[in-house]
Amino acid sequence: MKKTLLLALMMTAFLGAYAQEKDSDSVDVNKPVFTVVKQNPITSIKNQNRSGTCWCFSTLSFFESEILKKSGKTYDLCEMYVCNKDYMDRAELCVRMHGDAQFSEGGSAYDVLYVLQNYGICPEEAMPLPGTLYGDTLANFGEFFSVLSPYVDAVAKSSAKTITPTWKKGFQGILDAYLGTCPETFTYEGKTYTPQSFAASLGLDWNDYISITSYSHRPFYTEFPVEVQDNWRQPGSWNIPMDEMAQVIENAVMNGYTIAWGGDVSGDGFTRDGLAILYDPEATQSAEGTDMDRWLGLSKKEKEEKLQELGVNVTEKTPTQEMRQEEYDNWTLTDDHGMLIYGIATDQTGRKYYMVKNSWGDAGDYDGIWYMSENFIVAKTMDILVNKNALPKDILKKLQKAQEEAKI
Repeated sequence: MKKTLLLALMMTAFLGAYAQEKDSDSVDVNKPVFTVVKQNPITSIKNQNRSGTCWCFSTLSFFESEILKKSGKTYDLCEMYVCNKDYMDRAELCVRMHGDAQFSEGGSAYDVLYVLQNYGICPEEAMPLPGTLYGDTLANFGEFFSVLSPYVDAVAKSSAKTITPTWKKGFQGILDAYLGTCPETFTYEGKTYTPQSFAASLGLDWNDYISITSYSHRPFYTEFPVEVQDNWRQPGSWNIPMDEMAQVIENAVMNGYTIAWGGDVSGDGFTRDGLAILYDPEATQSAEGTDMDRWLGLSKKEKEEKLQELGVNVTEKTPTQEMRQEEYDNWTLTDDHGMLIYGIATDQTGRKYYMVKNSWGDAGDYDGIWYMSENFIVAKTMDILVNKNALPKDILKKLQKAQEEAKI
C-alpha cells in the first residue's frame, strides 16, 4: 500500500513537472509584455464601422477626455451630429469651387473643433444611433456616399450659368435620412439645451487647442495648412522640429493630457492585432537570414507574420527629419487614420510605446487599444491636436514669440 502510494505521488509530481514544461514551451517569449508607465482617463471605445469617420470619432474622444480631465464628468458626444454639419459645409465649398475641391468621407481634427465652436454639439442619445435609420446596427456609409457624392458632383459641375440654393434642401434631406436630423433643442439630465448651449456647458475653452506638425519644406515656428486633401478647411498647424514634436507628445501624456493623432497606418509596421512598430527591413531580413529581395517580395500579411514571430526582438529604424520629409513628399507618409494617444507603456526589452485608443470596436489583441512604438508615432505623425497647456514651457514660449512677431 505504501509503495503504491509512493509511486502515485512520484507519478503525480512527474506529470506536474511535465505539464509545467509544456506550458513554458507554449509561451511566446517574443510576444510583448507591457508595463504601463502612464495612463490617462478615456471614455468608452466606439466603433466607426464602415465609415470614413475616424477623424470625428478620435477628436470627439479627445474632447471627451479633456472634459474628464477638467471636470471628472463622462460624456458620449454625438459623431453623426458633427458629420451632418461638416458634410454640408464641405459640399458648399465643393459647389463654390465648381468641383475643384475634394468631397469625401474623410476630414481632420479641426473639422470637429470648428463644428463645436460654430454649431455646438449634442449627446449621442439626442440623435438616432449610427446605422439604425437604414436597418444596420452601426454606421455603414456604402450606400450613403454612393448617393451623396454623385449629388454633390452633379451640382458642382452643372452646366447651368447660375445655380439656386435649392440643391441644399435636397442634400440636407439625404444627410438627415442617413445620419438623423440635428436637433434644435433637446433634454439632457433633466435640462433643456440647444447644441450651442450644450457645447458651452462642457466647460472647455476652444481657444486652448492648437495643431502641431513637423516638416522641413516650411519654416519652423510658423503656421501653415498641412497639404493633404482632407484638410479642406485649411487651418494652420504650428511647424516645429521633429524632436520638439516628440517632446510635446511625451510631455502631454505625462502631464495628464490626451492627444488627437492623425497619421499613417498604411505601412507594414502597423498591424491589425494592436501593434505598430517602425521596423527596419534591412535589419529584419538579416535577423531572418533572408535576402532583401525576398523580404520585399512578401505580402503585407506575410510580413506581419514575420514581425509577429520576431516580436519584441524586431529592430526599429530611428526616425529623422529627413525621413519624414522624404516620405511626405513621395506619398508614403499619408493622412489615413485618426486615433487618440492617452498613455505610455514599455515592453520587456524597455522599448517605449504610446497607448492609443482606436475606433474599430474591440478589435485586435488588446480590445480596441493599440500599442504604437515611440519611433512609429514620431515617424508617422501627420499632425496632432493638443491642449496648448500640455506643451513644454520652452516650446510654448517659442510659439508665442513667433505669433507676436508675425503680428508686427
